[in-house]
Amino acid sequence: MATERRADVTWKGSLLEGSGTITATTSGAIGEQPVSWPARSEDATGGKTSPEELIAAAHAACFSMALSAGLAKAGTPPEELETSATVTFQPGEGITKIALTVEGHVPGLDAAAFAEAAQGAKENCPVSKALAAVPEITLDARLA
Repeated sequence: MATERRADVTWKGSLLEGSGTITATTSGAIGEQPVSWPARSEDATGGKTSPEELIAAAHAACFSMALSAGLAKAGTPPEELETSATVTFQPGEGITKIALTVEGHVPGLDAAAFAEAAQGAKENCPVSKALAAVPEITLDARLA
């Protein structure tokens, strides 16, 4: 069964001087979040989010789910996976890189098998597939 998730955004003003607000999401879990060009293109975000930060959260969550499923299917379910995704945005170019990092607590699994499972999750999670046009997606996977 297909599912649909929705997010609504209201934007006011021009790109550089304007700002927006994520006003609603299907689940309501995100709540209202301010977004702006400076939050997207400068180091100082001013407490506002960006599309890239939201993509990073989605990618880290999706990757973790895919890795957890793959490990469990192989008979070595993880106790815990700590994943981060860092999305690099270059104004004028777009998203140029995503760096995934995962540390796993997986009893009975060696580092090589963990790295292989993580690589499979990176290649096959739905968000990774949706982001296939990103020029570089790296992975650092290690056991705790």
